[in-house]
Amino acid sequence: MNVNRRVLTLDEFTIQQLRHIPNATGELSGLLRDIGLAAKRVNVEVNKAGLVDILGDAGSVNVQGEDVKKLDIFANDQFTGVLHHGISCAGIGSEELDDFVAFDDAVSCQSKYVCLFDPLDGSGNIDVNVSIGTIFGVYRRVTERGEVASKEDFLQKGTQQVAAGYIIYGSSTMLVYATRRGVNGFTLDPSIGEFTLSHPDIKCPPTGKIYSVNHGNFFQYDEGVKKYIDICQKKTKTTGGPYTQRYIGSMVADVHRNLIKGGIFMYPGTIDKPKGKLRLMYECNPFAFIVEVAGGKATNGKQRILDVEPTELHQRSPMFIGSKDMMAELETCMSEK
Repeated sequence: MNVNRRVLTLDEFTIQQLRHIPNATGELSGLLRDIGLAAKRVNVEVNKAGLVDILGDAGSVNVQGEDVKKLDIFANDQFTGVLHHGISCAGIGSEELDDFVAFDDAVSCQSKYVCLFDPLDGSGNIDVNVSIGTIFGVYRRVTERGEVASKEDFLQKGTQQVAAGYIIYGSSTMLVYATRRGVNGFTLDPSIGEFTLSHPDIKCPPTGKIYSVNHGNFFQYDEGVKKYIDICQKKTKTTGGPYTQRYIGSMVADVHRNLIKGGIFMYPGTIDKPKGKLRLMYECNPFAFIVEVAGGKATNGKQRILDVEPTELHQRSPMFIGSKDMMAELETCMSEK
């Protein structure tokens, strides 16, 4: 049997990257490998969710006021446990937890990084077998190593992220992560149980033909957003449209598709919810970091997402993200309103 040694596993790739970074300690690489391990555990349960008692609601409500699914709890426990038992994370913040959790053992207190994550994005789609995912952002702590992590380590602007990524549990399971060096995608090979490099150096096309938005809220959106949606639906000399509307209702799946093929994803504020629904720290910031490194753009309609100064862990934000030319077109519409 011929073995293709040009295909790198996630472990091999992260170790290889250390050679190009002077004075690297390997802690970030270790943290990313820990996240990959947790993702494999979650993937096993996602794939057999219909066969065991893991579908449906857990009977509780999270800090967001949303019904918690059983698989939400499992995913949160897996990522929390793996990061706690590793040596590269000083604490975590999660959509499923009321507040951040600082790991106070001696090893964790010496760690350089904290991690914020949405353990299972799109979990409302679990029961109907639609792609779901995990989103994470990694920050270098600002408190002294040796101390227990504090709130200020978690409330940092998105520009301070050292890495961000997501896992999509779909027809295949992929882990995509970005550092300032680039964006790379790894597909889980079930035959060896390893994430292998399948999408090296991902670049977001400058334009595309797909727009993703919840049309059900159209009349609740600002005039600028409605104007852009109208443009997306019409054939013009500028766009060559109409664009194709695709909206899965799982942010990981929608943004992943647009990152690969080109497109724009919009989750605006509404009259009822002017701050939108998405969480800044563990949904908007990680994706904004990934897409910007890949050549795209992300804003809240008024400013760059990564420049927003956070005030609370579960802060919400409108979100517009995607190909840079389509984002420029949107911003023109919003500035003309």
